[in-house]
Amino acid sequence: MLQLVNLSKDYSGRVLFANISWHLRKGERVALIGENGAGKSTLMKIIAGLEESSAGDIQLAKGARAAYLPQDGIVSSGRMLFHEARSALSELLALEEELHRLGQELEQLPHDSTEHDSLLHRYGELQEQFRHRGGYTMEAEIGTVLKGLGFSQEDWHKDCGEFSGGWQMRIALARLLLQKPDVLLLDEPTNHLDIEARNWLEQYLCSYPGSVILVSHDRFFMDQVCSRIAEVWNHTITDYHCSYSTYLIQREERVSALREAKRLQDEEVQKTEDFIRRFRYQANKASLVQSRIKQLEKVERIELPPERKKIRFQFPDAPKSGRIVLELQGLTRSYGSNVVLNKVDLTVEKGERVALVGHNGAGKSTLMAVLAGGEYQDGSLKPGHNVVADYFAQDQANVLDATRTAYDELYSDCPYEMVPKLRDILGAFLFSGDDIHKKVGVLSGGERNRLALAKMLLRPSNLLLMDEPTNHLDLFSKEVLLDALKGFDGTVVFVSHDRYFVNGLATRIVEVGEGKLTDYYGDYEYYLEKKAGELDIPPASGRPSKQAVETTAGITGVCELPPQNKEDRLKDREEQKHRKKEEQAREKQQQSIEKEIAAVEQKIAELETEMNRPGFFDDPEQGLAAGEQHTALNTRLEELYAQWESCA
Repeated sequence: MLQLVNLSKDYSGRVLFANISWHLRKGERVALIGENGAGKSTLMKIIAGLEESSAGDIQLAKGARAAYLPQDGIVSSGRMLFHEARSALSELLALEEELHRLGQELEQLPHDSTEHDSLLHRYGELQEQFRHRGGYTMEAEIGTVLKGLGFSQEDWHKDCGEFSGGWQMRIALARLLLQKPDVLLLDEPTNHLDIEARNWLEQYLCSYPGSVILVSHDRFFMDQVCSRIAEVWNHTITDYHCSYSTYLIQREERVSALREAKRLQDEEVQKTEDFIRRFRYQANKASLVQSRIKQLEKVERIELPPERKKIRFQFPDAPKSGRIVLELQGLTRSYGSNVVLNKVDLTVEKGERVALVGHNGAGKSTLMAVLAGGEYQDGSLKPGHNVVADYFAQDQANVLDATRTAYDELYSDCPYEMVPKLRDILGAFLFSGDDIHKKVGVLSGGERNRLALAKMLLRPSNLLLMDEPTNHLDLFSKEVLLDALKGFDGTVVFVSHDRYFVNGLATRIVEVGEGKLTDYYGDYEYYLEKKAGELDIPPASGRPSKQAVETTAGITGVCELPPQNKEDRLKDREEQKHRKKEEQAREKQQQSIEKEIAAVEQKIAELETEMNRPGFFDDPEQGLAAGEQHTALNTRLEELYAQWESCA
């Protein structure tokens, strides 16, 4: 499907990768892994034809097409959402337009015209092509994708310009998925998706007919979708044909083996160099010295992958609090007529790690803001004894002063006794050397998030309220944050769309939705099982209820033997009569199925005629309903043909 041949890319002398030769087979789903700045996004842009390589070739299969979704920066406006998504199917829309044009010409052309037959033949060919490529079901496909990515049916009629940045990226992702390129290139596709949309995208990509290359900081997502990891490091690509979790193990084993091989190689090189220095000026050893020099020149030096920099920190010891940390009773929070929290109750106890989950707009951030002391209309919020809270808002990184340096931003909110530790804290969050003097305004999203997290270490607290703390953090920084929160001896209430992070930290799940809060006492996996209906008792009992399913099966075998006597001949006649009756019944059933097949085919033909009518798809709801009906009729037709074949 895709072949990279000696591909190289450099920027002003800085080499990103050199002489890469790599291939991608049809249907493979590959995750690109590497340090920030290793060149993952650049490589995908080169494959998509958006950037040029410095050297080498890219070979795509004949007729194949690659398409790229960037991390951000795509904005659509001026069209309704449904029509914007529909515009992605330009080839099908062109076919539809030609079908409309030919249909109008056929209506006006006399039947005895010399052009009528050729036009009718052309119309039939186009109609079959349109049907084969999913033209009659494209409205249903658009609805499926938009719904899967979290858009409600009311959103379909909104102008795309009304949607915020995160939803704009969902629109771009919907367009790309509907185009179905042969090579799908996704750069952080889950950044703007909630958990439900991520689950849907996982399933979609797992059954995607083409090939997929993606960059993601969502470990769970990669484990579910990708069966191959391509690590970009040291100017090349190294393949691991496994899941991401297995890759971590295999990479460590590989790096350990490389370290040992390099140690042995360095020892040999050192011995050779010592020999050369010792005997370089002795005439009787000249030939041996020259031999050793040539050996050194031939040695291919082993290079180790660069050590990954990691955040290393722990939260300050938490002051002791009472058993009850927070208590909400009958609390209501609304925005005008929109009631987000409707008389909800919630009790958070000391030491709990509570994850708030729910779809975008369900009210998770609203609840977090209320817990942090925000406004509400009715009910009560009672903090427990000696509770000291620290709040990390979803836009916390944007609250930082862009004109200050990283050091000054931390210093501005620092207690006097913590000033000597500021450089240590910044170093723990990968701000070292001149980095501490960088202006906040030039920091990347991940750097700003790390700086905002660093500010939480300045004052001890026993309740951490964290709304999307993992946004913009890479995989390794997320892992260290997870470890730090696991080691925190206070209470944590948090929101995250990273399922691995949620499952690794949460001891309790609170689902927010439709103005209510629903408790699940367990980790995220238990929550999913409970939602799916796989468990019917609380986890405290230690096991699910037993379900006994009894099945019985009967097997009858008939062996026909040649008749040998009068009784056998009588039996044979009876069996012939029985077979004749069965054959007549089968023929009758076939005739009935054939009639139903004809009726369904007639309905499909009438529906397609109606769908070919000019302007039919101007109404998205009408188009969606017709597409779903067309799909249902074709499914029924396939079932009838299968029944007919079984009767033959």
